[in-house]
Amino acid sequence: MNIRASRFARGEGRRIGVSFEFFPPASEEMDKILWESIERLAPLAPKFVSVTYGAGGSTRERTHATVKRILAETPLTPAAHLTCVAATREEIDAIVRNYHDVGVRHIVALRGDPMAGAGERYAPHPGGYRNAADLVAGIKRIHGDFEVSVSAYPEKHPDSPTVDADIDMLKAKVAAGASRAITQFFFENDLYFRYLDRVRARGIDIPVVPGILPVQNFKAATNFAARAGASVPAWLAERFHGLDHDAATRKLIAAAVAAEQVLDLVDRGVNTFHFYTMNRADLVYAICHLLGLRPATQEVA
Repeated sequence: MNIRASRFARGEGRRIGVSFEFFPPASEEMDKILWESIERLAPLAPKFVSVTYGAGGSTRERTHATVKRILAETPLTPAAHLTCVAATREEIDAIVRNYHDVGVRHIVALRGDPMAGAGERYAPHPGGYRNAADLVAGIKRIHGDFEVSVSAYPEKHPDSPTVDADIDMLKAKVAAGASRAITQFFFENDLYFRYLDRVRARGIDIPVVPGILPVQNFKAATNFAARAGASVPAWLAERFHGLDHDAATRKLIAAAVAAEQVLDLVDRGVNTFHFYTMNRADLVYAICHLLGLRPATQEVA
């Protein structure tokens, strides 16, 4: 057995922290899958679980309903995604106040994709928040006890002209009150560390948590990466080559790739991870097990 893997499986070394991201269901079948995933991952006691918005705020009501159900029916701490898109300041402020009233204390504040979807030109809603930094400031103004997480982009946001411009925006979000950044997913760890060096050099000292996307479906992950401005290295494509009709082998390869990535990050000093679950728990659960996480009621041998 790999020495690194066995060390963390025994629970030795630094404590690992995780959070999980889900998206709101669009059908009864997807709702069932979502809640099965939440139930599977909840015993690992994540720091929080977040629930996303669709492009243009298209899933706003379903996001709210899912967050409230997590709060009401599970021991988990939910973080609600909130975007600037397709809403006035007054509408967004009402959502923020409603979240606070029902007990939500953590918001993931994002600019959001345009109504027409990623890749289209973004324009702020008339009378709305201009960007994510403006949104963060609005949230903190309404209720200062909100914890606010924001996004970060090791390969820059697709709309940013340069990485430096992207870091300017991150710095503005921190100045407005953000206390954590969660990165867009990446597959080359050096991208994350080069970005982190640049962020720290700019005086930004909040946690920058790596976002990890276990590749459940390589074609879907490639399409997702293209929209998000994330690169897919040739070595990763080669590992999945020829497996389009071999789901069992794809699953094994996906587990191996994700394990290599997270264990390398741990060896290089990272101890907190945010997993983009795609509402599928098995692969994420296996990676967390490898990192030494066990259900809260289960003793580690």
